[in-house]
Amino acid sequence: MASATGIPQLTPDEIARRDPVPTEGLAEDEPLLGRRGAASQREGRPLGWNLILGTALISQAGIIALIVLIVYAIFNYPFSLFSYHPLLNISAVALVTQAVIILQPTHTASQKISGTHVHAALLGAASLAFVAAFSVIEYNKFDHGVNHFTSAHGRLGLTTYILILLQALVGVTQFFVPGLYGGVEKAKRVYRWHRASGYVLLLLMLITVAAAALTETGGDVLGLKLGFLGGAAALVAVGVAARVRPGKFRFGGGVGAS
Repeated sequence: MASATGIPQLTPDEIARRDPVPTEGLAEDEPLLGRRGAASQREGRPLGWNLILGTALISQAGIIALIVLIVYAIFNYPFSLFSYHPLLNISAVALVTQAVIILQPTHTASQKISGTHVHAALLGAASLAFVAAFSVIEYNKFDHGVNHFTSAHGRLGLTTYILILLQALVGVTQFFVPGLYGGVEKAKRVYRWHRASGYVLLLLMLITVAAAALTETGGDVLGLKLGFLGGAAALVAVGVAARVRPGKFRFGGGVGAS
């Protein structure tokens, strides 16, 4: 329906379904999860809104489900030093997810700068949790004389920890010390790869979490189920993937991480 000015008028239901950034309207063949990367932060809206913008709610539902599944399993078993390992790991994965989600919709220079600072703070906290989780499991294995990295979960975990350190190193230096890369413009080009590897690394984290159900401790003792963990992890991945903006992978994409 059109108004006297010729500008199309939308019904309340259509308005509610519109992209957070004004568009010309909704196509009948609009994908269920919205157009790829459609979620964009509105100018003047607090950064925190990015955590629930667009398909972020799908990711939030997935990460909450993972936390509930793991916490329930841990506290239905006698608490021990080992218990801190999954609790710290899932806390770190939750922080990484928030770090990615909060930065994805930023698109102006000011949004990217403020978003990157929060992104870095969240990832800093996540890195500390990952280091603590790794320290706990290694001390526990040495203490019990158990072999290290014998399962798929263990090997994936070690690979993930190493990549996290490399990812953090590149991210921090690229944004805060661009001179190491030959200047701001060259550092921006490096960030295209950092951004892409960040998505791959998040997926690897989720796979590692799900693989915990295949270990003797996770599956047989704690009763974690691969189907439940995998399903929750898939929700996180789908919600994040639907907000990926391909244009941000071009050279000279600017400041920002996701």
